[in-house]
Amino acid sequence: MPERRTDMTQETNQTTSLDKAFEALKSYDWGSDIAALEPIDKALASAYGKPAARKELETRLAPVLKSNAPRAAKDFVCRKLALIGTAQSVPALAELLANEDLGHMARYALERIPGPEAGKALREALPKATGRNKTGLIDSLGVRRDGAGTARLAALLNSAEAQVAAAAAIALGEIGSSEAAKVLEGYRRRAPKEFRNAAADASLVCAQRLLACGKRDEALAIFKALGAQEQPAHVQLAAKGALSAATRA
Repeated sequence: MPERRTDMTQETNQTTSLDKAFEALKSYDWGSDIAALEPIDKALASAYGKPAARKELETRLAPVLKSNAPRAAKDFVCRKLALIGTAQSVPALAELLANEDLGHMARYALERIPGPEAGKALREALPKATGRNKTGLIDSLGVRRDGAGTARLAALLNSAEAQVAAAAAIALGEIGSSEAAKVLEGYRRRAPKEFRNAAADASLVCAQRLLACGKRDEALAIFKALGAQEQPAHVQLAAKGALSAATRA
């Protein structure tokens, strides 16, 4: 009985500490004592492998993003949702994507949340985005290897903004699908001179992705094309090396 009472007391103390930490989170700002939020980190660690506990924490974290909490608090929440976030948190994160201060942290979380909802949120934010937010969203689609975003990225290859076109090419390379490879092949042939290096580099990455997922013939065809003399010297060298290694394997 004494041991049971001790366990119950410890559980009660942990719950109280966690409640205080979430209360502190509401007003947490840069320069505040980060130790006040440590119970949240401990709770996240102890929730590993416990879906119900993770869900409860997510339910308490996500609403902070829609509150008037300081930027630092929302930054903290985004970092934690990157670890335990699910589709439940996507709407709150999606609302931050256009935010100049927090958009990058929202993307950071969405890149890591499994499921189609996160990718959809990134894709839907893309048409209205500008500047760094736009290129950031493009990068995130590449990080997620979001095949559903291939068509949108293909259209952006025609952007008059050099950074947008280059980011779209890189993202397509990271996606590394057969469809992305075909888009990049066409782009290499018609890309303006200043974009050819980016197109070739993206195709090289795409070929590596295809090879890794078992599409050997498609990958070898790309390596052979990239080894041609009209390609940049560094691309020729990398492609020939990759082709040699792949044919020996």
